[in-house]
Amino acid sequence: MAAAISVAKAVTKLRRGGGSRPSFPSHWIPTPPAPLSSSFSSSSPAVSSAAEPQFTSSQTPDEERRSGLSKWLLFLPGAITFGLGTWQIFRREDKVKMLEYRQNRLEMEPLKLNNLFQSSKELDSLEFRKLLCKGVFDEEKSVYVGPRSRSISGVTENGYYVITPLMPIPNDPESVQSPILVNKGWVPRSWRDKSLEVSQDDKQSSEKATKYVKESEKSSWWRFWSKKPTNVEVQVPDVTAVEVVGVVRGSEKPSIFVPANEPCSSQWFFVDVPAIARTCGLPEDTIYVEDVNEDVNPSCPYPVPKDVNTLIRSSVMPQDHLNYTLTWYSLSAAVTFMAFKRLRPKKSRR
Repeated sequence: MAAAISVAKAVTKLRRGGGSRPSFPSHWIPTPPAPLSSSFSSSSPAVSSAAEPQFTSSQTPDEERRSGLSKWLLFLPGAITFGLGTWQIFRREDKVKMLEYRQNRLEMEPLKLNNLFQSSKELDSLEFRKLLCKGVFDEEKSVYVGPRSRSISGVTENGYYVITPLMPIPNDPESVQSPILVNKGWVPRSWRDKSLEVSQDDKQSSEKATKYVKESEKSSWWRFWSKKPTNVEVQVPDVTAVEVVGVVRGSEKPSIFVPANEPCSSQWFFVDVPAIARTCGLPEDTIYVEDVNEDVNPSCPYPVPKDVNTLIRSSVMPQDHLNYTLTWYSLSAAVTFMAFKRLRPKKSRR
């Protein structure tokens, strides 16, 4: 610092006096500093290389395995949807075979039920076969299953299916040999309510008649002294034999939204053949048929027999399975394309 001050004083005197330039020791003359730009540019690589840490992409084997697994998981939705589409193809083939099987059996000639051995073991071999059944309906044991809707000319009306036991005719070899259950067809709600009221009235009238007979027997004291037997005439109602052309069916498989049947309160929401047979006082292995007779009496339009074509249809037809296949395959292609796009390296922007 002192040397710099002395040099500055000497320079000042030289300017004022204009004398000869003094000589200074070499160690007094400071070296000029290097230019800032050059020194900074020359030293910046060293500084930057010393200041910035060197990062390496070293990953553990567990991390690499996890990253590879996460990449494969992106393709999992595409694989699942592709499998569902393939499953719909097999479902469509099974449905086509099932409907063809039903149609072929329905086109066969009806069999006479009196020549068949009625057993639950043969139910599978008889299902979807037309049977010709002759007997007498026991209307008092009819069961109403529903509600079931029916559309007529675009108007939907609620109603019920009527299931009535068909009893054998005594001394008639052409009739059924044991009772069967027959789904006579669809009836409106008003028809069901009216039939229930009539049955209740008949029951009350029969109970009143029985009570009146008992009271009259008690009041007639002279019967005890009479030795002559009393001839009682019993009026047998007229029995009308009917012939039913029906298709052998089994119990329905209700969905989770259908409530359970309540036999005690006569509430039937789906067809359960063993339960209905027990309610009617019949064996559980009773054969159940659905009437498909197309000859309907115009004077008595109800019950309406089932249409045979409804037995060849299903809730999910083959065309629906084909639509589901295309939907699943389209979804698989979309999610797989998104996975490839997600894993593709992005281009660096300049």
